Amino acid sequence: MSDAEKLERARLAAFIPRFAATRIMVIGDIIVDHFIWGTVSRISPEAPVPVVNVTKEEMLLGGGANVLHNIYALGGQAMLCGIVGEDEMGARLRQLLDELGTSREGLIQGSRPTTVKTRVVAHGQQVVRFDREQTGIPAETTLNAICAFLDAHLAECGVVIISDYYKGVISQPLMNFLLEKVARIEQEQGRRIPVVVDPKPDQPDRFVGATIITPNHLEAEKLSGMSIRTEEDLHQAARILCDRFACRAVLITRGEAGMSLLERGKEMVTIPTLAREVFDVTGAGDTVIATLALGLATGASFSEAAALANVAAGLVVGKIGTATVNRAEILAELHGEQHGKE
Repeated sequence: MSDAEKLERARLAAFIPRFAATRIMVIGDIIVDHFIWGTVSRISPEAPVPVVNVTKEEMLLGGGANVLHNIYALGGQAMLCGIVGEDEMGARLRQLLDELGTSREGLIQGSRPTTVKTRVVAHGQQVVRFDREQTGIPAETTLNAICAFLDAHLAECGVVIISDYYKGVISQPLMNFLLEKVARIEQEQGRRIPVVVDPKPDQPDRFVGATIITPNHLEAEKLSGMSIRTEEDLHQAARILCDRFACRAVLITRGEAGMSLLERGKEMVTIPTLAREVFDVTGAGDTVIATLALGLATGASFSEAAALANVAAGLVVGKIGTATVNRAEILAELHGEQHGKE
C-alpha cells in the first residue's frame, strides 16, 4: 500500500467515529425478510423440485428497515417512516425495532398487510423466493399521517434517505411534501438536508430535485433510456440522469466493476470494488445508501462518502442473507487488517 493510499484511507477512517453524532431520516417501503434455511438431499417424487429439510428460520428487518439497521450497525442514529399492517408480521417488525433500540413512532399502520419476502436457502444457495404484499399508493389518511410525522421530525435529521422498493409508499404527493419541507428548513435554518434516493425505474419523475441518486447498473440503463456497454456510455448515462433529476450527483453501483460517481460540473470518478468474495448481494444497496448518507451527515464530500460506501459494500456482499457491516469492520478494512487483526 502506497503512502498516498494510506493517507487517503486514514482520512476516510476519521469520518467513522463521527457517525455516532448523526441522525438520519429513512422513508420508504418497510419489509420483513423471512429466511428459511435448510439442506437438500433429494428431489421430490411429486415434481422435479428439491426437498428442503428446514434447519433454521429467521425474521430480519428488510427494505427501508434494513437501511435503518445498517445505520445502527455503523453507530449512527435514525428514524424510520413507512407503513406496516395490523398483523403478526407487523408485530414482529415492531419487536425487531425494539431490539434495535429505535423509535417506532414513524411506523404508520395502514389497511394493507405488512410486506414479507420469504427466501428458502439451502447449502448457501437461494432455492426460491415468495412475496406477500399489497402495493399501490396508500390511502389519503395514511399519507397524511406520514406527512405529519415528517413535518414534526424532519428538522431533527441531517440527511434523508428514500428507500424505494416500489410498493407505493414513495408517491409523488409524498415526495412533493418532503422536498418542500426540506426547502423550507433550508430557508428558515440556513442548512441543507441532503435527500439521498435509492430509486426504482418506475415513475422516475418522483425523484426530481433529490440531492443524489444511487441506481445500480441496470436501473441506470432503464432510467437513462440507453444501454451501458462502455465507459463513454456510462458517462453519458450519468450525465442524462444528473440533468433529468436535477440532482447534484449520481452514484451508479456496478457490482464487480465497483461504483462510478458523477458530480455536477466535475469529471466522473470510478471507485474499484474492494470485495474479495461475493456470496450474496441481498440488501447490498441498503448498505451502500446507509453508509453514503452517514458520510454526508458527517460532512464528507460526495466522493469521500461514496468511497466509504464502497468499502461497506465490499464487506457486506461477502456475507449471506440480509446482512450489515459495523464500524470495526470498516475501520479494519481501511487499516489493511482482516477481522480486526494484523
